Amino acid sequence: MSARGLKGGGRLLAFAGCLIWFVLTMFPLYWIVITSFKTPVSVVDGPTYLPFIDFEPTLNAWRDLFSGNRGQFSSTFLASSLIGVTAAVIATAIGAMAAYALVRFPFRVRLGSAILFFVVALGGYLAGTLWFGLPRAPAMLDAFAAALLLSVLANRLPLPGPVLGNDDIVFWFVSQRMFPPIVAAFALFLMYTEFGRMGFKMVDTYLGLTLAYVAFSLPIVVWLMRDFFAALPIEVEEAAMVDNVPSWRIFTDIVVPMTMPGLIATFMITLAFVWNEFLFALFLTTSKWQTLPILVAGQNSQRGDEWWAISAAALIAIIPMMVMAALLSRLMRSGLLLGAIK
Repeated sequence: MSARGLKGGGRLLAFAGCLIWFVLTMFPLYWIVITSFKTPVSVVDGPTYLPFIDFEPTLNAWRDLFSGNRGQFSSTFLASSLIGVTAAVIATAIGAMAAYALVRFPFRVRLGSAILFFVVALGGYLAGTLWFGLPRAPAMLDAFAAALLLSVLANRLPLPGPVLGNDDIVFWFVSQRMFPPIVAAFALFLMYTEFGRMGFKMVDTYLGLTLAYVAFSLPIVVWLMRDFFAALPIEVEEAAMVDNVPSWRIFTDIVVPMTMPGLIATFMITLAFVWNEFLFALFLTTSKWQTLPILVAGQNSQRGDEWWAISAAALIAIIPMMVMAALLSRLMRSGLLLGAIK
């Protein structure tokens, strides 16, 4: 039952509950906004709530922000935008194709071939570094290529042990997010450092951080898009197959337009994750390609937390996501998504 169907006291209680929820939700944002216009004295003296009544607003925090006294916010904002949009687009495209394949085509992965991949990759890396004296980065790449080739060939053989299906593969994708992020961030930093010794700089680069975010976002995209593709009527694709339409055209010309609202919603969620991510940017950047969360976290001084500067910087970081959510909020509603799929 909707609130419009209520009458009398029930409708009044529903309105009061919504009003309380709205105040609790919007008050933190309001507090950040007014704090960004306060002077240090107004912040330290105690809580004040109303501009021109409780305190005299000032633009000092915003002047310091845009003048460069608080860091290069213009270049940092541009770096966050480029990395975030690029990573979200690539992750959504690759993840959508992977999710569609996992829904429409049966896969059988033998557990023995997966174990073989792990053994060959680790053994090849150790053998290359300890016995053959190879640098760590070339040994890692050679071991990975050999392990991948042998595991693919071994998967065609009747190896003993269980056979993993599509649901198991999807669970494997999602399980990547169960690991502590610090493990992946530290491993990526070590790997990027080795690449840098080979002459391929990856730390504090656009390519390095973008690739890390693509890998970081793929499990989310696969998990979300799998449900969208599973809800599509397969009869439309079967009719195209009867007309000898290639599989890639079925995906690009039929499936993608039908799931466009889902793709946009998934892109938004992925971009939000990347935009707010802190740990990978902390490990994999130093100055040139730092993102906004790193710069916002650095708005302190030896005197302590300068909340007026932190509030102004935080608003710069959250306003783009708020604008995007406001423009595309209708696509996030399940009713519209399901209606578009049907």
